[in-house]
Amino acid sequence: MIQDLHSILSSNARNMRRSAIRDLLNVTSKPGMISFAGGFPDPNTFPVEQLKTIMHDVLEQESVSALQYGPTEGNPRLREALAQRYQKEGLKVTKDNFLITTSSQQAIDLVSKVFLDPGDTLICGLPSYLGALQSFFAYQARPIGIPKDEELDTVVRALISSGKKPKFIYAIPDFQNPSGITMSKQQRLEVIEVAQKYDLLIVEDSPYRELRFEGEVQPMMYALDNSERVVTMGTFSKIFVPGFRLGWVIAHTDIIDKLVVAKQATDLCAPVFDQCVAARYVENGFMDQNIVTTIENYRKKRQCMLSAFEKYMPQGVTWTTPEGGLFLFVTLPEQYDAADLFKLAIQESVAFVTGDAFHCDGSGKNTLRINFSYMPEDRAEEGVRRLAAAVRKMMGL
Repeated sequence: MIQDLHSILSSNARNMRRSAIRDLLNVTSKPGMISFAGGFPDPNTFPVEQLKTIMHDVLEQESVSALQYGPTEGNPRLREALAQRYQKEGLKVTKDNFLITTSSQQAIDLVSKVFLDPGDTLICGLPSYLGALQSFFAYQARPIGIPKDEELDTVVRALISSGKKPKFIYAIPDFQNPSGITMSKQQRLEVIEVAQKYDLLIVEDSPYRELRFEGEVQPMMYALDNSERVVTMGTFSKIFVPGFRLGWVIAHTDIIDKLVVAKQATDLCAPVFDQCVAARYVENGFMDQNIVTTIENYRKKRQCMLSAFEKYMPQGVTWTTPEGGLFLFVTLPEQYDAADLFKLAIQESVAFVTGDAFHCDGSGKNTLRINFSYMPEDRAEEGVRRLAAAVRKMMGL
């Protein structure tokens, strides 16, 4: 083994940060542990019987192409099926505006690779998706977090004045991970206005959009923008199966071309067989059909979680009420640290992710993210009871 591995690492590698969520897996796999840490979909939503039929048909009818290398851009049928779905949402797109990626996490990484140089700034929320922050840091960029949308113009103007114009604005408009909140149409328009004013890209991360339980559907930022500056990302992980590792990017064809070249240097193409299966799944109407039952399942789980919080949590603890998605965000009184709570929670055999992991500036020490999609309802209520017991212990109640 090389004696001084660190000395030969690239500057990018030295800047990489571990995932706080992935590092929790060893803890959360212990017997009896109730974990709210991961962003796992409910396995009961996986369309196993439909997949058996589709996979058989793919192998019978298109095995030569399905088991071979494929185009970097992705399966044409899948891109066309996705384009037709998004056209119904008001997007003026064709299949040429799509790149199929190996999960939406790769989409984030490709965008980072193509647009970020060491020392570049970008704008994101406080809090924001941990996986995106990992990618930004890995390319030695400096994410600037803003807690409120109305501060966006001020922050961008100040960065430009200091010679650090942001490369893009990163946003998760629907059921944000980790907060669970949704941007209104007016908030989306204001972000677009700032981007147009200062000539910035907008990266619209949209993995949860289809999972709305209540409230009014908000238009996509890609549909609202008339200047072709929005790059939108989606995924099958939350609405189909995460194990296929399939996502996509929607963007102007010039941007897609640059992302294609970057992807060729990464993995040549996304899993070809999985794409063939996904194309038939969408074309046959199975995705629309199964999203309905998935939404109803998650609506019940969210309500169970909210009811348990109301029932067990002591005064001073607050939480968001998401209209969809997989997460809610919990805030402790300011004097408490979620890292201290985590140690007590593990003793109670319940786990979560501390909120500071989602804050690019290290703030959010008194916050935590809770996933409600994975655990059965009875286990979820018991988990909240255990978590509340840990909170009370920390507060000395």
